[in-house]
Amino acid sequence: RVTGLIATKLVDLDVRFPTSLEQHGSDAMHSDPDYSAAYVVLDTDCGLKGFGLTFTLGKGTEIVVCAVKALAGLVVGKSLQEIVSNFRGFYRLLTSDGQMRWLGPEKGVIHLATAAVLNAVWDLWARAEGKPLWKLLVDMDPKRIVSCIDFRYITDVLTEDEALDILVKAQEEDQMLKEGYPAYTTSCAWLGYPDQQLKQLCTDALKSGWTKFKVKVGADLEDDVRRCRLIRQMIGPNNTLMIDANQRWDVDEAISWVSKLAEVKPLWIEEPTSPDDILGHATIAKALAPLGIGVATGEQCHNRVMFKQLLQASALQFVQIDSCRLGSVNENLAVLLMAHKFQVPVCPHAGGVGLCELVQHLILFDYICVSANLSNRMCEYVDHLHEHFANPVVIQDAHYMPPKDPGYSCEMLESSVKRHQFPEGDVWKLHQNK
Repeated sequence: RVTGLIATKLVDLDVRFPTSLEQHGSDAMHSDPDYSAAYVVLDTDCGLKGFGLTFTLGKGTEIVVCAVKALAGLVVGKSLQEIVSNFRGFYRLLTSDGQMRWLGPEKGVIHLATAAVLNAVWDLWARAEGKPLWKLLVDMDPKRIVSCIDFRYITDVLTEDEALDILVKAQEEDQMLKEGYPAYTTSCAWLGYPDQQLKQLCTDALKSGWTKFKVKVGADLEDDVRRCRLIRQMIGPNNTLMIDANQRWDVDEAISWVSKLAEVKPLWIEEPTSPDDILGHATIAKALAPLGIGVATGEQCHNRVMFKQLLQASALQFVQIDSCRLGSVNENLAVLLMAHKFQVPVCPHAGGVGLCELVQHLILFDYICVSANLSNRMCEYVDHLHEHFANPVVIQDAHYMPPKDPGYSCEMLESSVKRHQFPEGDVWKLHQNK
């Protein structure tokens, strides 16, 4: 199935959705996001295709697409067997090119582009094996999983032997197949939504079985207090509330601001300050601990090395992996294993186009083969743009149900790609004419 597949062409497209029109995705730092993707299609000589994407917010997607083009020559002409038989080497080929690594290394636009390419390769591999990606990983020999991970720079906290020991111990598949993985919703409380919309969305979510809610904060303290009180009143005292500042504050400001929101009993404050400030996160975490408020971060961490430092510094109580910024499955595997070693629960970020479809595979693998634990664990869900995917995510009773179709679930419908391709798609022509 894997043997004989040779990559013949890598197509990269700029696909954007005008979500800013209705304030979907709005937060304290990103007031008008247009959920977008650098979308990759990896063609092979036998007709089987691999699909990948990396998430963006509109402007600048064309820069990521250019970076994908720069990486294409490292993929085209290689067989799938050649890649997956030395996946660690292929990962390093993409991230350690003697000239292009100067643009990172393993961070920024070039790493986003790397994620799109790697996502397409993983999708192709899963399709070739006839399995959804989570099942490909679950069925994989632990030694082969470890061979996909680049341990460079993290062996001081996680060795290959330790990783193998973790993977060998866990196998909990039946519960996921029956019940799914618990989710929380962010779709009720984007920062730009008016109060009446917040109330209606919370009411609808509660009726649908949602018990965990995240609220965007950080632009105005008085408004945050009012909105958080409103949401807490709507969802009741026993349901879970989280708050997310999207990197808005300085360290002392974060501590002061969140302390004033402690009355609504948030489980965590997400991204309280710069994602690069490891010690700042540690300071915030220590200051908020007496209030019972944890720190969650990770969606904009550049790579496994930053996660290593966050864990070493006890700077977070919840790890948030991201299926695009982290350079795809390979690096997320390393983070899942490190988080398990430090006993920090993983609660993935999925706010963006296609991210729910992608991250569901990673969190299923985490439960089945790494953590076998659901305590304080949940995966973000946003109810936007799933209709544009060939195999959209399935939510039942506020749980992610394991996908059954082969691949990584990130194939978009051709009609949606055509309509939303920037700038020539019909959707964008319409906006240009207004």
